[in-house]
Amino acid sequence: MQQLSHYVNGAHVTGSSGRMADVFNPATGEVQAQVPLASKAEVDAAVEIAAAAQPAWGAVNPQRRARVMMKFVDLLNRDMDKLAEALSREHGKTVPDAKGDVQRGLEVVEYCIAAPQMLKGEFTDSAGPGIDMYSMRQPLGVTAGITPFNFPAMIPMWMFAPAIVCGNAFILKPSERDPSVPLMLAELMEEAGLPKGILQVVNGDKESVDALLDNPIVQSIGFVGSTPIAEYIYGRGCSNGKRVQCFGGAKNHMIIMPDADMDQAADALVGAGYGAAGERCMAISVAVPVGDETADRLIEKLVPRIEKLKVGPYTAGDEVDYGPVVTAAAKANIHRLVETGVEQGAELVVDGRNFSLQGYEDGFFVGPHLFDKVTKDMDIYKTEIFGPVLSTVRAQSYEEAIGLAMDHEYGNGTAIFTRDGDTARDFANRINIGMVGINVPIPVPLAYHTFGGWKKSVFGDLNQHGPDAFKFYTRTKTVTSRWPSGLKEGGEFHFKQMD
Repeated sequence: MQQLSHYVNGAHVTGSSGRMADVFNPATGEVQAQVPLASKAEVDAAVEIAAAAQPAWGAVNPQRRARVMMKFVDLLNRDMDKLAEALSREHGKTVPDAKGDVQRGLEVVEYCIAAPQMLKGEFTDSAGPGIDMYSMRQPLGVTAGITPFNFPAMIPMWMFAPAIVCGNAFILKPSERDPSVPLMLAELMEEAGLPKGILQVVNGDKESVDALLDNPIVQSIGFVGSTPIAEYIYGRGCSNGKRVQCFGGAKNHMIIMPDADMDQAADALVGAGYGAAGERCMAISVAVPVGDETADRLIEKLVPRIEKLKVGPYTAGDEVDYGPVVTAAAKANIHRLVETGVEQGAELVVDGRNFSLQGYEDGFFVGPHLFDKVTKDMDIYKTEIFGPVLSTVRAQSYEEAIGLAMDHEYGNGTAIFTRDGDTARDFANRINIGMVGINVPIPVPLAYHTFGGWKKSVFGDLNQHGPDAFKFYTRTKTVTSRWPSGLKEGGEFHFKQMD
């Protein structure tokens, strides 16, 4: 069995806590590796190493730091297949999905090559008599990120790439469920020219998280995961004086207007609802057709598409639409919520409860489910299921449909499918959700815009990647400068009003 490690100060470290976690193959249910869980002392030691390494890296000019990112992009492209295979083996997602995971992280790294431009300050000449003012963006010091299992390549890169190109050191605490790719990324960053100690990977659980939250040297924390944990990390981190950004749960609605192209809408829902087994914070989990006729036409289009979905291991290649969920516990929770939906009166149109894959009976596979006539008081509507389950909530008007999305506690992403420009414009302007798609089911912004939701989907003032990342990982220092032309004979200095 493979024994994984931490990555500290440029070397793989086995760990000294004596605590280990199993890493499963989701397709077979077998334990394929073990990963060490760091103690507080191990986390603190990595932080000390980062603190010693950061000043020299922060003094490197932004253009040279950007060159490391340029080389890192080349290495990511070189090792794309290797990274995707490792990711699929531990997470379970298909290889095309895994490559997409790496690619979306790579695009943020590409954006970070613009660091010399993004880190420029401002200058005001003659702000007062003989006075100049200028600002500069400086690194925070040691920063950290706690990342989830569902995107083990993308989200770490969304955090560490901007943090590091801004001149910070970064401690990454990835999910213990699929830790191999984050370790590989740290190796590639050093191959690209990053000094030792600037990017370190410390595997762990709550003990490691709390150690990062409580360590006074760590200046900022980023987190992606469930809302309850996001609230906990945000509260504890802020109370310790850290800069914190936390991204939590989601329940993303897609509104289908009567004038929508129903084939286009159905295709979009299948891809957005069932891709990656629904284990995406931007997955569409609620379809809201407006009017019963629209709903009937939509269900008629959806059912055959969903029934044709092919579920299997990533090793089956392009023949598979999605793979297993990440753990047996995740599978059990999905099935529990499906049973709850049936008990509470929703109509289970496509029933995936008895799905079984020959030869992989012990794997964590979940068949596709489609509910109709779901109401907003049902648990399957209120809860983020994080699985291949799509709920259809019938609305009788546009106002009712938009109200459903606006009233939900989560506000990560949403979409509308329509041919009417006025409706689309009204939707985009009024909706109280952070990322909006118009005839686009998963509106994840490109790297040069920012990613982030509203309401209980986010805690903190700044979003991920784009310009916000450079703001989050730097502090602004403003300098007021006056040279001694105002000195009078005898050495007396006279202050003059700046106005």
